[in-house]
Amino acid sequence: MANDVLVLGAGVIGLTTAVCLAEEGHRVRVWAERPPERTTSAVASGLWGPGSTPRDLAWSRVTFAEFTELAEDPASGLHFERGLQVSSNWPEPPSWVEDLTDVQMCTPSELPEGMRFGFWCTAPLIDLPRYLHYLTDRLTAQGITIEQRTVHDLAEPAAAAPVVVNCTGVAAGKLADDDAVQPVRGQHVIVRNPGIEDFYVELGGETEWAGFFPHGDRLILGGVRQHGQWSLDPDPEIADQILRRCIAVEPKLATAEVVGHEVGLRPGRTEVRLDEERIGESRVVHNYGHDGQGVSLSWGSAREVAGMLAD
Repeated sequence: MANDVLVLGAGVIGLTTAVCLAEEGHRVRVWAERPPERTTSAVASGLWGPGSTPRDLAWSRVTFAEFTELAEDPASGLHFERGLQVSSNWPEPPSWVEDLTDVQMCTPSELPEGMRFGFWCTAPLIDLPRYLHYLTDRLTAQGITIEQRTVHDLAEPAAAAPVVVNCTGVAAGKLADDDAVQPVRGQHVIVRNPGIEDFYVELGGETEWAGFFPHGDRLILGGVRQHGQWSLDPDPEIADQILRRCIAVEPKLATAEVVGHEVGLRPGRTEVRLDEERIGESRVVHNYGHDGQGVSLSWGSAREVAGMLAD
């Protein structure tokens, strides 16, 4: 039996959840304070990675399968690329390497300076601005438009629909009175791609690392993790540090034209919250706290929400 469902949030988690529910026959509405192009998802690097817990790993595998199909549609922004993943902190490759494709371990002589291990693999890269537009188009095809609306209390949407799905990311901390949610600030430098086709990322960095992710003529450089920081203003000093780290790995970036700076607030939490509660007469399902793995876990957690509402 179809439900009237109100989804809160228009980032990758909210849009994916709304698409899943709408395409399974639920009558869906979407409320969002910010349009998709102004969410944290819009400025993500877009590299898929396996989940680190059994539940998250299962969700990431569901997402990988979905991305494999979506990559056949150029409009989706999905593209599979070869890339190098390395670490200076971890003594050996993580167990989730087995979930990657075309893995080729590096010999010590092939590793960048200071790295303890590394491997080449093929993985999904998602051009998030295009991908969010693609998901929005899928909602439009179902007759759904995103209503721009700020929600201050869950009682408000609960009074408007019998089922509410809370996908508000870092805003869920205040909205759901969840002290476990904290902002994890990220910042990117965007350069005109000087011809780099492979992605590169350093694993295990607690606060900073080098990484670059090609999306056609746009190359995203990162990255940082700043816990508890709410500022959305780019920090010039952090931008310079990101550039220096990436240039040390790939010297041709020294002459790349900088075309922009982006900042986003990851919804940090020790684990994703996916559960439900009753508010008044309404059923409220929470789906937030994906931290930096929102893209990687999106379809898996959305399908689980759909399964919860299937009955």
